[in-house]
Amino acid sequence: MMYFAHEIGRAALEPVRLLTKAQSTLLQHPWSPVSRLPGARSVASAYGVFGDLTRRYPKPAFNLRTTICEGKQVDVHEVIVQRKPFAQIKHFQRDVTRPDDPKLLIVAPLSGHFASLLRGTVEAMLPEHDVYITDWRDACKVPLSEGDFGLDDYIDYVIDFLAHLGPDTHVLAVCQPVVPVLAATSIMAEDRHPATPRSLALMSGPIDGRVDPTAPCKLATKNKLAWFRRNLVHPVPAPYPGAMRQVYPGFLQLAGFVNMNFDRHVDAYRGLYRSIRDDRAENVARHRNFYDEYLAVMDLPASYYLDTIQRVFQEFHLARGCFQHRGRQVNPAAIEKTALMTVEGEKDDISSPGQTRAAHDLCMNVPDARRVHHLQPGAGHYGVFNGSQWRKTIAPRLRDFIRSA
Repeated sequence: MMYFAHEIGRAALEPVRLLTKAQSTLLQHPWSPVSRLPGARSVASAYGVFGDLTRRYPKPAFNLRTTICEGKQVDVHEVIVQRKPFAQIKHFQRDVTRPDDPKLLIVAPLSGHFASLLRGTVEAMLPEHDVYITDWRDACKVPLSEGDFGLDDYIDYVIDFLAHLGPDTHVLAVCQPVVPVLAATSIMAEDRHPATPRSLALMSGPIDGRVDPTAPCKLATKNKLAWFRRNLVHPVPAPYPGAMRQVYPGFLQLAGFVNMNFDRHVDAYRGLYRSIRDDRAENVARHRNFYDEYLAVMDLPASYYLDTIQRVFQEFHLARGCFQHRGRQVNPAAIEKTALMTVEGEKDDISSPGQTRAAHDLCMNVPDARRVHHLQPGAGHYGVFNGSQWRKTIAPRLRDFIRSA
């Protein structure tokens, strides 16, 4: 009923939002006589903030239409090269022939935000790599007829995607997918699959959530699995295509994200109010560009979410050596030829330093010459794969690692 009540509430607010939007325009338009009234801009600013807080945020676009290759600007086209019910592979196809550029699959997290959250990651790698990314679907849009989707299915998808892309593919897993991607690579290595990744870069993910547990890790161990199933899993209401599918709704995930840094978000919207009032268009655009991405969230399949909570964050199967995929033991020690890089942020409050580096202990048969770890000073979780530290320090190290693999 919570999902249904949420949709009713959003629908009830829509007429109010449209009314305040019209009034805000009237109060700010230079030809409007009411725009000259005392306090008009303050009221219009308040209406603008209200509109931002109550509107729906659709799936953002990547908007990466060009890149620079060898000093020249070239066009980039987004092409879907493989479709599956819960995800697709998106290829950022450049209008240039560079056969020596490494083929890179970026595995985006299925943890609330859309794959476009990694726009900065893709942008930094495009000039020197042939880039693909996993584009996960919002579970509320996947009909029940497509079946369920759990953590084992996620691993199957990664293996299928790599098989489709073929040999000599390099893989970058960001945040949540480090566990299923390491499991998929382990299985492929043990099976001597021809498309086993040539290199594997794991960034800020919970390989071993027991290391210096963060707030999300503590929440997972504080409550039993039944608590998550009872409080956070709800059926999708009509008229969504995925009606009656059990999901962890995006709006509940967003509430958790916001509560982790509540004061920071309150300050941001206070700043938005002042920027609209004082007609600082650049500040308004900067705020809205960030929150258009941050507030766009997707529903997660309940089976996948609960599997992840139990096997990754409560029972630490991979770190303890008891992770299984469809009844088969997963053995990271089988990885021998795939180069391994781990990246962490010093101030990461989602996956603390040490949680990702634990992959090196599990992948004991990767030669020392083909493994590297980087801890980025001063970087938080988001800063590991986006922003200035990513562009100036981490991305160049990653490019060097891939080239040498």
